[in-house]
Amino acid sequence: MIRKVFGASVQGASHIRSGKECQDSLKKLEKDADTVILAVADGHGSDSSPYSKTGSYAAVNVFCKILETYLDTYAAQPEMLFTLLKREGDTKIAREIDMEWKHRILRLHAKCKREVPLDAAGNKDKEAIYRMYGSTLLGLVLTRDFVFAFQLGDGDIVKVSETGVYSIIEADKLLGTETHSLCKAESWKKAITFIGKREEKEKLPVLYMLSTDGLANSYKNDEEFQKTCKDYFVLLKEHGVKAVSDQLKTWLQETSALGSGDDITVLFAYDMA
Repeated sequence: MIRKVFGASVQGASHIRSGKECQDSLKKLEKDADTVILAVADGHGSDSSPYSKTGSYAAVNVFCKILETYLDTYAAQPEMLFTLLKREGDTKIAREIDMEWKHRILRLHAKCKREVPLDAAGNKDKEAIYRMYGSTLLGLVLTRDFVFAFQLGDGDIVKVSETGVYSIIEADKLLGTETHSLCKAESWKKAITFIGKREEKEKLPVLYMLSTDGLANSYKNDEEFQKTCKDYFVLLKEHGVKAVSDQLKTWLQETSALGSGDDITVLFAYDMA
């Protein structure tokens, strides 16, 4: 198997008009030929979250760091790691991500010497600080043996193959622009995870795709979004990774301009025979 990992993040058309920087972040960590960690995060960009770009950047780094530590710790015991992630992915792992993200945010806020809000009792208002950096988080770990996915907030994690397009996680759909967020108290309780064994003789190629909600929101329904995922799969098969990678930013910019107007980030892992 040959795996190519690539992606792009673009400033939304509406953000270009308003002069607001892209709030999305992405990170990929290729451990070896069989193992990769992917993460995508979407900073809220609202008036109450003025530093959400920093929040999304912290989120993808936290996910990659924590999952890399688990992969290293259980490198010789993949079955034990599978069991741990299955039993505690949405509890222990999610809590670690929540705590580490909040720890980093407090440290970054102090390092930047930003104003510290106080609560009614005159104490540091940590919750108010977290809100300034609000972000969602999508994460994916691919190994020789299994697939582990993590989602907190909106966005999409899908798998595309010859047989169709499948959502790896069916995330909670909230009304309007509200979404679950790392900035909220006990955010880990809203995390959704999935873990599954990889087929020993899985038919290739297979495309794994993480995207912030700016992509799906650019289409009128889920069917149109899934068609676009399939189109990327077909393009990769027919024209290759370099051709798609070279044009990806342009395509995403056009999608934002004709659709949601929001920032869009997409990260691909494309497995070929």
